[in-house]
Amino acid sequence: MKVREGIELTRTDITGLAVDAIVNAAHTSLLGGGGVDGAIHRAAGAELLAECRVLGGCPTGPARITKGYRLPAKFVIHTPGPVWGEESGAEAKLLASCYRACFALARQNAVKAIAFPAISCGVYGYPVADAALIAVREARAALVSTDGLERIIFCCFIEEVFRAYERAIES
Repeated sequence: MKVREGIELTRTDITGLAVDAIVNAAHTSLLGGGGVDGAIHRAAGAELLAECRVLGGCPTGPARITKGYRLPAKFVIHTPGPVWGEESGAEAKLLASCYRACFALARQNAVKAIAFPAISCGVYGYPVADAALIAVREARAALVSTDGLERIIFCCFIEEVFRAYERAIES
């Protein structure tokens, strides 16, 4: 694990992190899917799916919060990231909005430690280096503006993604 300015970088399964909140790179339905979304739903159990059904989905950009259920995290913050090339050029704005929405919910729920996957970098095809720069920029801003927030962890499962986030943090 690498640490810099309250931002940590690790290569591990986000579902095993004992933090206040983990972020789910969710589908707009919030009902699970592949990648990190599916892994979080499987690890949290059927109760998470039941709570997500009540929420009625979430558009790209905002976020919703649920309990963590069987996860070691108290909360799951769900945010559907943009699909690269399908947002009429608004991908960067929408991705930044995802991070800001997650930090707003973290603030409202007294979250001190939050872990993020690489939102939109999997099947949604966002260029990893660009996404990492946005993520780190928003994380730095949140550390300055969010009282009580102490740790932001970027959990990168794939080596290429880890390296891109490492470069973004060091820049």
